[in-house]
Amino acid sequence: MGDDERMGTKAHLRAAGVVLGCVSALLDALYLLVAGAALGPFLLWPRTRPDALGILVAGARRPVALERWRRSFFFGDRFPEPYEVPGPRLLRYLAVRGWTGLVCGVVLGLLGFGAVLAVLLARGVARGTLGWQELLTQLLLGGVLLFLDAQGLHALAALDARIARECFGPSERELLRRRVEELAVSRAAVVRAVDAERRRIERDLHDGVQQRLVALGMLLGRARRGRERGQDPERVDALLRQAHQEARDVLAEVRDVAWRAYPSALDALGLEEALGGVARRCSLPLRVRFEVGDEPLPRPVETAAYFVVSEAVTNAAKHSSASAVAVRVSREGALLTVRVEDDGTGGADPAGGGLTGLRSRVAALDGVLRVDSPLGGPTTLVAELPCA
Repeated sequence: MGDDERMGTKAHLRAAGVVLGCVSALLDALYLLVAGAALGPFLLWPRTRPDALGILVAGARRPVALERWRRSFFFGDRFPEPYEVPGPRLLRYLAVRGWTGLVCGVVLGLLGFGAVLAVLLARGVARGTLGWQELLTQLLLGGVLLFLDAQGLHALAALDARIARECFGPSERELLRRRVEELAVSRAAVVRAVDAERRRIERDLHDGVQQRLVALGMLLGRARRGRERGQDPERVDALLRQAHQEARDVLAEVRDVAWRAYPSALDALGLEEALGGVARRCSLPLRVRFEVGDEPLPRPVETAAYFVVSEAVTNAAKHSSASAVAVRVSREGALLTVRVEDDGTGGADPAGGGLTGLRSRVAALDGVLRVDSPLGGPTTLVAELPCA
């Protein structure tokens, strides 16, 4: 089916949905009138009002379900599922839907009446019973009415779509409240992640670099005392060689700690080269596919993507018994996708400290982190980061 055929089918479905909406609006209005009249005395009495309101809402759910199906089938609307519509909002939707649907039916009736008049006008022109002055007057009035009807239908269709979104999905206030809650949670998670990163760096410096510096100082002290006491020069040279090697190891470990804190290559050379550094330092065979294109990435996105790959590769090398790791970084439109997969034994805990920190870092950019790690493997980690 070509694009024109699909567009034509969609237009026909929408037209049928509008007509069906006029019929369902009549049913909605009748339900409110009949049920409201029957339950009116009970709604007015405070003691019976809650029960009567519950009966009214329960009966309204069936016509509302029909309206939801109509919007989904004929207009292609997608609503969150499941979503429990509050009773007052449901009744308000039925009242507005009944009014707008009946007005839409009147507009469609006027269009049909206009079409009949257009046919009669055409017959009059064909028979020569209409003068030019009367014909121009009729055409002018008909054009104005047609324009007003078209605008009215467009406005009513937009109103129908808007009230459906407000009824069957979270309202703007609910979305705003959820967004505020998400930002508060992500902010707290980022603070925890930063504190955890600081503690990790402190442990690396204390348990690694500091211990090596102590050993280096002891070697140099032994070499100095040996030279002062006139000990065997070869023994002193051996101590100095050990001290030199220890100094090189300390320098390498300091450089590694600095890379884990923040890679300088990310600022100087970009994400692709920084990931190349991860591949060179990784103890496992690491294949990196970088399919981002020429458009530059925002700096926070580059930083988050780098740490996702670095942490995932480190976890694979330490805990998964993997023999190889594959990394793919791709961009489609305004979305950067980072995919890391290893062939290890799986069983990674998504609630673990490292993955929780990554999830917080990704969530701070409105991104999503998914981890799939069944027992027996493989482990797949996918981060989606918006670039806009």
